[in-house]
Amino acid sequence: MNRLLTALAFTALFFSLSAQAAPIQPGLWEFSSRNVEVDGQEMPGMNEMLEQLQNLPPEQRKMMEDMLAAQGVQLGGQGVRICLSEAQVNAEALPFSDQPDCTQEITERSERRWKFSFSCPEASGQGETRFISEREFVSVLETSYSVGGEQGSSRMESHARWIGEDCGTLKPAK
Repeated sequence: MNRLLTALAFTALFFSLSAQAAPIQPGLWEFSSRNVEVDGQEMPGMNEMLEQLQNLPPEQRKMMEDMLAAQGVQLGGQGVRICLSEAQVNAEALPFSDQPDCTQEITERSERRWKFSFSCPEASGQGETRFISEREFVSVLETSYSVGGEQGSSRMESHARWIGEDCGTLKPAK
């Protein structure tokens, strides 16, 4: 159970990191993950994590859904969904710009690939996003973290696809 919570927490962080890159369309995006590792152990893929989440006791499931929602993330059909505003996409920046305890840097940028690094009090790492089109991209993120006195590392690959302009009730990711 603890590994599922850790994996879902870093999934939310990862998707918010990789989603802030451009050149992509604003609107609703769905992310699926693969090759997820936490502390060297392979974790279930997105479908398995969503299934495990559905099987949690109602209060634990609500806690996880609320945690994701607070980060602008919603469970979707084949992964998690994030709404990106036009301003976020046009900023072509990584998140954390409003969090003084975090720093980030795009270390390499081309039309079809961004490499980046970040550092926050509880996590740091680096990643790469490859843009397939303005409606699809693939990202890899490697993170070291320290949460509640526990230290570890994670690695994740994700595939993102644009769903559409309308985000419905989901607010843009922060």
